Order: sequence, then structure tokens, then C-alpha cells
Amino acid sequence: MFLLDIFDVIRDFLERGGNVLWLIFFTLMLLWALIIERFMYFRKEFPGDREEVVGDWMLRTDRNSWYAHKIRQAKISVLKDKLSKNIDVIKMLVALCPLMGLLGTVTGMIAVFDVMAETGTGNARLMASGISMATIPTMSGMVAALSGLYFGNLLETKAKREADKLADALPLS
Repeated sequence: MFLLDIFDVIRDFLERGGNVLWLIFFTLMLLWALIIERFMYFRKEFPGDREEVVGDWMLRTDRNSWYAHKIRQAKISVLKDKLSKNIDVIKMLVALCPLMGLLGTVTGMIAVFDVMAETGTGNARLMASGISMATIPTMSGMVAALSGLYFGNLLETKAKREADKLADALPLS
């Protein structure tokens, strides 16, 4: 029963914000799916990938030649790519959320102007629904961007730190 009440509140909130708020909602769901996927990679898959690369490197007898250095760089590069996968998409979605909020502001203000054109400025109740449609997406886009901004930067920093640790774990001689 409690869970249904929560879904009703969320649905009502999304309907008050207009169609753009649904777009922000789905963008936020995609953003958080990518953030969670990255955290799961760092926690579950990366330790095995790191161990495999370090193990392969330690089994090499030649670690000083030009060829060995290029192999080392390639191994680090491949793992860097795996570490930073989807981080650029996360950053793009973070940047997109406030812009969609602004789109919601514009569509809400158009609704206000439509009410004013039809009824004049005397019907405050009808104008309030348009103003609500203008402000809710703006706030939602900002909140979505802030939540993604923090975790996106956290993931980017973690990826760089792990890549540096990997390079340190592969001795040249």
C-alpha cells in the first residue's frame, strides 16, 4: 500500500511538470543506470581485469625492450578504456538535464501565455498551472544534474586513479 502511494505521488509530480519532466525523468533513469553500471564494474570486474593484466606482465621475461614498453602501454591503454567507458556519456547526460529543464520552463511559459491570451490576466488559477509547468522542470533538471555531476566526477577521478595505480603495478624492469 505504501509503495503504491509513493508511485502516485511521483506520477502526480511528473504530470504537474508537463511532458518535458517525463523526458528529464527518463534521462535521469539512464544516467543512474550508467552510474550504477560503472560502480559495479569497479567493484566486481575491474579487480579481475587488473589482476589479469598484472599477472600477464609479471610472467614476461623481457620488460626492458622497446617492444615490451609498447606492450605495457597497450595493456594500460586497454584497461584505461574499460575504466572510462560510459563516463563521457554520463557527463553528457549531466549537461543535458539543465537544458531540458530550460525547455520545460519555455513550454510552461507558453502555457501561461496561452491562458493569458484566452482568458486575460484575471484567471490566476489557470496561470498557476502553467507557472508550475515552468518551474518544476527547471528545478528537476538542476537536481538531476547535481546528483549526476557529483557521481560523474567521482567516477572519473576513480578511473584516473586506478589507471595510475595500474601503471605503477607494471614495473619496467
